[in-house]
Amino acid sequence: MFKGLILGILLGMLLIAGGVYYYFASGRAPVATSATPIPFEKTLSGMALHAYLDKLPHPEPQVPTDEANLVSGAKVYKQHCATCHGLPGEPKGAIALGMYPAPPQLFLGVTDDDAWESYWKVENGIRMSGMPAFKDRLTEKQIWQVAVLVKNADKIPESVKKELTANASTPMETAMPSSKQVATAPNNPKQTKK
Repeated sequence: MFKGLILGILLGMLLIAGGVYYYFASGRAPVATSATPIPFEKTLSGMALHAYLDKLPHPEPQVPTDEANLVSGAKVYKQHCATCHGLPGEPKGAIALGMYPAPPQLFLGVTDDDAWESYWKVENGIRMSGMPAFKDRLTEKQIWQVAVLVKNADKIPESVKKELTANASTPMETAMPSSKQVATAPNNPKQTKK
């Protein structure tokens, strides 16, 4: 009887594993950002992230939360983060609207993460979320400056708001030339020769 129970448990586990494999291997799993999420996808990924983060040390920020660091953090944020996470008073951009999971808009009151947690997320990125790791692109000080900026997003001074919104334009506008610029661009000589 005991052998039958063990055999039944093993067969059940193999059937579940085989079913999960078949679900993904057969193309039934949603892969488009607009597709309906897998059941419990958000819950399980959030649970995994928080369980991992809870095991890490919780260091204090390595830069003071003063105006100079907040302004420096705003400059870094504008260049590397605003495309997905937005700017104060600005609507979500086309890139953020097309992402799944949707990136939090960090200047709409999302300041519940401690600075150390934001630091870890910026430094290491988050799998299957679109959040890249900046460990090799930003210095430790720059990451801390962004982390304290985000933590204090609901109480930043006016000088920081000005830095964030100065020359604000969506990344698509800066990356794509307007139709006027395309129309007035000089012709390529290779295109005109026949």
